Amino acid sequence: MYRRILVPVDGSATSLRGLDEAIRLAKDQKAEVRLLHVVHDFLTTGGQGAAVYMTLLRQDLRERGAKILAEAAEVARREGLEVVTKMDETPGGSVGELIVEQAAAWPADLLVLGTHGRRGIRRLLMGSDAEYVVRMTPVPVLLVRSTED
Repeated sequence: MYRRILVPVDGSATSLRGLDEAIRLAKDQKAEVRLLHVVHDFLTTGGQGAAVYMTLLRQDLRERGAKILAEAAEVARREGLEVVTKMDETPGGSVGELIVEQAAAWPADLLVLGTHGRRGIRRLLMGSDAEYVVRMTPVPVLLVRSTED
């Protein structure tokens, strides 16, 4: 039985599919839901103006993250769930690592992640936070596959 479900959301259709599945599970299990958005500025820049641009970029990413969390929370609340939201940052770090850390810190009974299911060169080039989470967390993980190719 799951009592605490952690759902990372990034605003993509894939993460929203994960959210939909988490909502169904939470309603069935009468579980608590925590939505997590990770601000991740994966860009590396140099030069004198870099600090100014990075500050503006991070501010924009935080604002977008707050909007993504609010919209995801509204979806869950319309289904009768009470949800808690959390935004965290990993400047230049791994989103997967932060998800694993948050799952342990809360502590979650289940992680529900949307995944693109990339393979081959696409996965190597783009990385896979879902793969990292599955390999590294002791918490059960439900992967919800995207319908996109």
